[in-house]
Amino acid sequence: MKKTLVLCICILLSLVAAYAFAGDGSWEHVKKSGKLVIGLDDAFPPMGYRQADGKLVGFDIDAAEEVGKRLGIKIEWQPTAWEGVIHSLDAKKFDCIWNGMTITPERAKEVAFTKPYIMDGQIAVVNFKDKRFKGLKDLKGVKAGTQKGSSGLEAVKKLPTAPTELKEYEDYPKALLDLEAGRIDVVVVDNVTGRDMIAKRPGKFKILPGMISKEPFGVAFRKGDISLRQKVQQTLDKMVKDGSLAKISRKWFAEDITNPKKF
Repeated sequence: MKKTLVLCICILLSLVAAYAFAGDGSWEHVKKSGKLVIGLDDAFPPMGYRQADGKLVGFDIDAAEEVGKRLGIKIEWQPTAWEGVIHSLDAKKFDCIWNGMTITPERAKEVAFTKPYIMDGQIAVVNFKDKRFKGLKDLKGVKAGTQKGSSGLEAVKKLPTAPTELKEYEDYPKALLDLEAGRIDVVVVDNVTGRDMIAKRPGKFKILPGMISKEPFGVAFRKGDISLRQKVQQTLDKMVKDGSLAKISRKWFAEDITNPKKF
């Protein structure tokens, strides 16, 4: 009798969980519309950015397009200002944020993240000809810059010595322009973004050894959109397992930085 009762309770709990998963309607809404609208900052290479011809390219673009293909839906990209990106998600201007968004405890209170799909970090970039700085410990009494609303704002606080001035920019390219002009001393930037920018402008900037912080990237959804988040997560899990996400990673980073075992 006890075993039968326990079995019935387990079945009931499973049914409740399944209903809760499907009951929010977020996946059904996307499936019915035939498209997943994704918010991004389209000036964030190599995660998502515009080529000279205006075409949107990058790691996140390729990864999301592959998810869309497997789910049988189209991906529609919605460029937005990064500073208010979570507010725009809550306002339902798009279905999720997929743009190298760092998972932080603060953000996790506002959105529902997937599991990390890349382990990134914050680095310090200085002028190539500046001989004052050989390591992070040398960043004393400096004017620093980073992007508004980015995790670089928190990373700056982890520097050995607080900067005398912190300037926030609309995007990283503008910060690097000020760095090149000598208006600031250092730019705190995502590792993947910083390395991509430096590779395109050899002899202009250099990265100081070591990471200021290690930070996982995740796809962000509204808290209530459980079924949609789960559907995307299941697809990403399959892409990790069959090696297709690693293939996309090697295309953009020349190595696989998507393997959860290395996080």
